[in-house]
Amino acid sequence: MITIALAEDHHVVRQGFKLVLSAEQDFKLVGEAADGLEAVKLVEEKKPNVLLLDLMIPRLHGLEVTRQVRKEQPDTRVIILSMHADEPYVMEALRNGASGYVLKDCTAADLVQAVRTAAAGRRYLSPILAERALTGYVEHPGESELDVYETLTNRERLVLHQAAEGKTSAEIAAALFISPRTAETHRANLMRKLGLRSQTDLVRFAIRRKIISA
Repeated sequence: MITIALAEDHHVVRQGFKLVLSAEQDFKLVGEAADGLEAVKLVEEKKPNVLLLDLMIPRLHGLEVTRQVRKEQPDTRVIILSMHADEPYVMEALRNGASGYVLKDCTAADLVQAVRTAAAGRRYLSPILAERALTGYVEHPGESELDVYETLTNRERLVLHQAAEGKTSAEIAAALFISPRTAETHRANLMRKLGLRSQTDLVRFAIRRKIISA
């Protein structure tokens, strides 16, 4: 029996995935989540074989959910569900530990195959994606360019802009109507994604990307 947790914030979409999964006798849905924080908690409690995870799920981005799940529950395989076929999204998902990347317009057979493949410890990508090229990047990351900026959430980009201008977490929080702790979390996430280690690195990146003026 393959146990599955499903994390998707759109109810209608979630129901569609459930119908596909319920048709397989050896699949067992052990829980559902509507946001990223719920997804992490669900995996911690149920320890499913596979987590089907919406990339753009609210409260905690799918990439961060993937990273946390792979760190805390390494036996759970994560399959990203996404509308985005762009290479940066796919590559960042794989780099964060995802075992699969499935486009939401996939067929039922594709989704079932993705679950079975991931549960068996192998990687699965939707057929439309150039698997050979992507595999080459994962194995030889220095041979391909990846614009990880494109994988930042809209909120992380706003925090990046504010931080590059030298604003403190408290000032960023006030400007974006979020808590200072949330601002710090967004900052830490974007720094990790972009491979930045210091405020100087952040400013240089922002200037290079023309986010702020030199």
